[in-house]
Amino acid sequence: MLTESKCEKIIDEALDLAERASSKKRPIELEVTVHSNQESTSRFAGNEMTQNQCAEMDSLSMRLMVAGRQVKVTGERMDKTGLAKLLEQGLTCAARLEEDPELWPPAKLNSKRYPGKLPRFRRFDEATAAMSAEKRAEMVRSAVEVASRRGVSLAGIVSSGDEVTAIGNSRGLRQFCRQSSLEISLTASAGDSTGWAKAFSTKADIDVSALAERAISKALAGRMPQDIEPGRYLTILEPSAVLDLLAFLWWDFAATSHIDNLSSLKDKLGTKVFSEKLTISDDCSHPLQHGLPFDGEGLPRQSVQLVEEGVFKNIVTGRRSADKLQLPQTNHCLPQPDSMGEMPLNIVVKGGETSLDDMIASVGADQEAILLTRVWYVREVDPATKLLTGMTRDGTFLVRDGKIARPIKNLRFNVSLFDLLNNIVALGESVGAAGEEGIPAVVPPMLVKDFNFTEVTKF
Repeated sequence: MLTESKCEKIIDEALDLAERASSKKRPIELEVTVHSNQESTSRFAGNEMTQNQCAEMDSLSMRLMVAGRQVKVTGERMDKTGLAKLLEQGLTCAARLEEDPELWPPAKLNSKRYPGKLPRFRRFDEATAAMSAEKRAEMVRSAVEVASRRGVSLAGIVSSGDEVTAIGNSRGLRQFCRQSSLEISLTASAGDSTGWAKAFSTKADIDVSALAERAISKALAGRMPQDIEPGRYLTILEPSAVLDLLAFLWWDFAATSHIDNLSSLKDKLGTKVFSEKLTISDDCSHPLQHGLPFDGEGLPRQSVQLVEEGVFKNIVTGRRSADKLQLPQTNHCLPQPDSMGEMPLNIVVKGGETSLDDMIASVGADQEAILLTRVWYVREVDPATKLLTGMTRDGTFLVRDGKIARPIKNLRFNVSLFDLLNNIVALGESVGAAGEEGIPAVVPPMLVKDFNFTEVTKF
C-alpha cells in the first residue's frame, strides 16, 4: 500500500512536471489524485471454501486545466518517466479540445477556516487491513460450523480491504485518507427456502457466528412457503430493505440533478414532501459512517440536513453548482469531471424507538403484515415519482396477531418512494446497514402502510 509520504512525493513530482511545462502562452494547473487499493476475498459455497484471492492496484489520475480546457488522464505508472508520459498525453488531448467558458480552476482551501489538514476519522484498523487468508478462513469456518450444526448449506464471502486516497493540486491543497473495511455476506439454503444476512464495518468487529445464525434462522423459518394474494399490505422493512429502496433517492438531493431538471424534488425545497417521522442528513463524521472526509476535489465535506421532519431542507453542492444556484457550498463534489456533479455519500436516517420485535407485536389479530428481509433486482420505473419495481428475497413472512404466522412466496412490488416515505407508521433504531443497490448507510427498520405488492412468484 502507498503511504502518505509516498503519495505526497508522487503528487509533488507530478506538480513539478506541470510547473516546468507551464508557460504564459500555455498556463497549466493540475489536480492529482492517487488511489491505492487492496481487497482480499474468501468465497465459499456448500459449506466449503471455493476461492481465495487478493487484488492490489495503485492508480493515479491527472486533471489538467490548460488555457481554459480540461482533460483527465489516468495511469498506473508513478515513477517520473510514467508521470511525464501521462502529463504529455493529457496536454496532447487538451490541445484538441474546445475552450470551456465555465471551467473552474483547482480548489483551494480557505486558510482561515481550514488552517491545516482535516481531522482524521478513526476508520483505519491495521489488523483489518492486514487480515490474512487464514484469518478470513477462520471466519468462514465459524459460519460454516453453525450451518453444519443446523443442517443447512451456507455460501458467501468474507472480504477485507485497505484503501488510500490522496489529492493534491497546484493551488496548494493536500488531502489524505486511509480506511480499512470488512464486508461479510452470507446466504443460507434449506431446501425450498433461503435466508440472507450482510454486514459492513471499517474494522473487524462483525460477529460472524451471529450473522450466520440470522441467515440460517431465516432459511429454516422460510421452509414450505405459501402463496398469498397480491395487494397493499402493512409491511415491515428490515434495514437492508430500507437501504436498497431509499438508495434510489440520494442523487435527487444533489444540486446538479436540480440544475439538469432531473430531480424528483425539483422546486420542492422548503416544502413538506415526506412523513414528519422522516429526518435525513448527510454526515461523514457519524460514528457508523465510512468513506472520505473530503470530496472529489479535496474540499472538506460539510454535514447537511437534507430532510427535517418531512420537510425538504437542503441539497448538497459542489463549487460550480453552489455558484449557479446561489446556495451554500457543502463540498459534495464527485471526482471531476463528472456529469452527476455531486452525491451525498454518508446518509444517516434518524431512527425511532420501535424495535423490529415491537413492530411485529403491533400487528393485531385482525391485521396482516408482511415482513421483508431484503429486496433485490430493484429498478426505477418513473424518475419523477420515484416509482420502483423489484422483488422480495431470502426471507418473506406473513405477520398476524403479533407474531410471524408463516413464510410466504416472494412477491413483486411497485412502490413510489414518495408514497412509501409518507406512509411511515414507526421507525426502529438506526444501524449501519449493508445491501446490494446502494453503498452502506445508517438507516432504521421501518413499518409502513399500503406497500403495493403486484404479483406472486413460484418460489
